Amino acid sequence: MTDTKTLKVDIAVIGGGSGGLSVAAGAVQMGASVVLVEKAKMGGDCLNTGCVPSKALIAAGEAAETVRSSARFGVNGHEPEIDFARVNAHVHDVIAGIAPHDSVERFEELGVKVIEAAARFVSDREIEAGGYRIKARRFVVATGSSAFVPPIPGVEDVPYLTNENVFELTEQPEHLIVVGGGPIGIEMAQAHRRLGIKVTVVEGFSIMGKDDAEAVDVVRQRLFDEGIVIHEGTKVESVVREGNGVSVLVARNGKMERIEGSHLLLAVGRKANVDGLGLDAAGIKFSPKGIEVDARLRSSNKRVFAIGDVAGGFQFTHMAGYHAGIVIRNAMFNLPSKVDYKAVPWVTYTDPELAHVGLTEAAAQEQGTEVTAVKFSFGENDRARAERATEGFIKAVIGKRGRILGATIVGRHAGELILPWVLAVQKGLKASDMAGIIAPYPTLGEVSKRVAGAYYTPTLFSDRTRKVVGLMQKLP
Repeated sequence: MTDTKTLKVDIAVIGGGSGGLSVAAGAVQMGASVVLVEKAKMGGDCLNTGCVPSKALIAAGEAAETVRSSARFGVNGHEPEIDFARVNAHVHDVIAGIAPHDSVERFEELGVKVIEAAARFVSDREIEAGGYRIKARRFVVATGSSAFVPPIPGVEDVPYLTNENVFELTEQPEHLIVVGGGPIGIEMAQAHRRLGIKVTVVEGFSIMGKDDAEAVDVVRQRLFDEGIVIHEGTKVESVVREGNGVSVLVARNGKMERIEGSHLLLAVGRKANVDGLGLDAAGIKFSPKGIEVDARLRSSNKRVFAIGDVAGGFQFTHMAGYHAGIVIRNAMFNLPSKVDYKAVPWVTYTDPELAHVGLTEAAAQEQGTEVTAVKFSFGENDRARAERATEGFIKAVIGKRGRILGATIVGRHAGELILPWVLAVQKGLKASDMAGIIAPYPTLGEVSKRVAGAYYTPTLFSDRTRKVVGLMQKLP
């Protein structure tokens, strides 16, 4: 039996994903002593099985679709040949290109002590990991989340995919059945369909149910047009192995139906990684949804912070990065910095993309908040017309005195176009601020200026304005 070594540091971080790495890098460069414990791959879910590989696969699908649909530009469009093994190599090459930035070597060069092992609390002030007992002034739990496998009868007896292994496929599936119509499921459905794979999506309610329903209609129509079969309001009753593939029994409108495919992808949500951490030993309250935290991201043990997916709430990489900044201010400078979720953006990277920030029109109505929703179509934007990408619209939700409360964009590059609206919601800007900017022409960004201007159209071109202008023109 080896002797346990003792380490005393300022900050101990559990989890080497986006949030944990940000805390570790920030703290050590500010002069704190830092231990980072990671039991799996550095970079966490985002780099290895989430954001990065999914966007790389989506890019491959977009390239295929460009070849397939280029005839509308007078270019020889045709059905592309897909080498799925090379697509897989592209995905992993992208991961490999980013990995050094998140590597053990880089963080050790920064001065972080990296321990590649599982960690668990043994008291309210100590953890054990890799033969070390670590005492720290502050702890940060950044263990993320993992794919939730629903208790579908038969699921344990069939091969299934999640985001954690779908990017390991080197042979092209024949028919991918996707259970779950949230952002992950829909992104993967379209990417695989564009790579020449038959795709069926099964969703218990409505696809992308947290987004503006009118915007989702635009995405849904594109998915239909590309040949994706979508079963909404459909419950999965069971799954069984069918030869080398899988058979899914579903119930829809009171009728049973069997869907047969070659591969099954489960995309029905995620669960916080709280098991095996010894949280009880540290007096930390938690549930399957994650660790309970206050507005400063402190757990019930005030020495322990939780950030990112494991803290519950929004499960986005950019939220983990935001949380890291909150923790740095609290842990390093004892500043009572608190989270503010009023301007959290999210993007679904379908084509067209769907991006959102702040209040939706429906949410405002549910809250009884008086708002005006104004829209502007991509079809009225000259750049969108030039690029034959006129699907979609931008919708701004404007409150009293012209205050911008939210925005939804569905269309080409919506994820890029949402940023000024994040700033507007965060800083409490008014529609007049957005309408008054000078937007370069021709750009898709003009839609933001135009929709803000549309808020003032009823007043600007009213009978009252005409009367005022008429009177002004009579003045010498």
